Amino acid sequence: MALLTRLVLYPLGGLLLGLLAVPAAAQPHADIIPLKIIGGLAGVSQYTRYEAPFWLERIPQLTQGRVRAEIAPFDRSGIRGSDMLHLMRLGVVPFGTVILSVAGADEPELTGSDLAGLNPAMGQLRRNVAAYRPHFARVLLERYEIEVLAVYTYPGQVLFCSRPFASLADIAGRRVRASSVAQADMIEALGGIPVVIPFAEIVPEIRRGAVECAITGALSGHAIGLSEVTTHLHAMAVSWGISVFGAHRPSWELLPEGVRASIRAGLATLEAQIWAAAERETVEGLACNSGQGACGAGRGAGMRLIPVSPADTARIREVLTGTVLPRWIERCGEVCAEAWNRNLAPVVGVRAEVAPQ
Repeated sequence: MALLTRLVLYPLGGLLLGLLAVPAAAQPHADIIPLKIIGGLAGVSQYTRYEAPFWLERIPQLTQGRVRAEIAPFDRSGIRGSDMLHLMRLGVVPFGTVILSVAGADEPELTGSDLAGLNPAMGQLRRNVAAYRPHFARVLLERYEIEVLAVYTYPGQVLFCSRPFASLADIAGRRVRASSVAQADMIEALGGIPVVIPFAEIVPEIRRGAVECAITGALSGHAIGLSEVTTHLHAMAVSWGISVFGAHRPSWELLPEGVRASIRAGLATLEAQIWAAAERETVEGLACNSGQGACGAGRGAGMRLIPVSPADTARIREVLTGTVLPRWIERCGEVCAEAWNRNLAPVVGVRAEVAPQ
């Protein structure tokens, strides 16, 4: 008897998730394969312009109507970030997006290719993610039975401040919003005071003076009105935000080979589109906030854009090698040092050392 994937629905935070193979004869529409997808963050272009249309429109086309998908954004799915890896390992979430900086709380090894200060520009990000991708793909497969099908990036995250500054050295003593442990390490190394604030609370917290500066996406910062409460932003990308789209391997292998091939081919195109958009939106975000260049997201603001100087480039390299990388190794241990030295040291030019016990 032929087998075909069918969703078995489990209640979880308002969503219905799960995947199970059942006899095709037991299904009223045996030629249709329904899939439930957990996508990236709601409200940003990666999800609204690319992920959602891909699954809702493109996949039915690529599979000649064999697959019908539903998708919900990660942060509106009722799933805690810390639970995503474990739910995928169990198959409760058969197809999902894992934000590596969030998963890094449990598996810091996954975050090595986007440490704060490692990728000031897109070219470095592409090189370092390509070098490290085989490693984190192997970690996800061996420890969580997650088959990596695509790797995405969000646009560059930059520094906004409500008080003038001329270089990264000037944030010493300032309270700065951070979105990851590695960003907090970088801020501390620069003499600042890291503060963890949810994205939606950045503008209110700056308004009330809880923080003077914030690290977030240039274009998303413009969208939430950061240019109304800050005056200066830095052009260097502190980090980006890598996410992985993957499948619970047993669930993936239940799909017909032809369907898997169509999904893989489509995801390769989607991945390329998302990376190109991230690079384009980083430039556009700087333009929208500063008024220097075209802003497709509406009216440009008049913030002061601080260019990347040789001094800032040298300082961020010192912070990476002297603080961010060593602290990542402290959290992760010898396994991360070995992964770094095998995959990233040859391209970055910096070796990781394990501190003696």
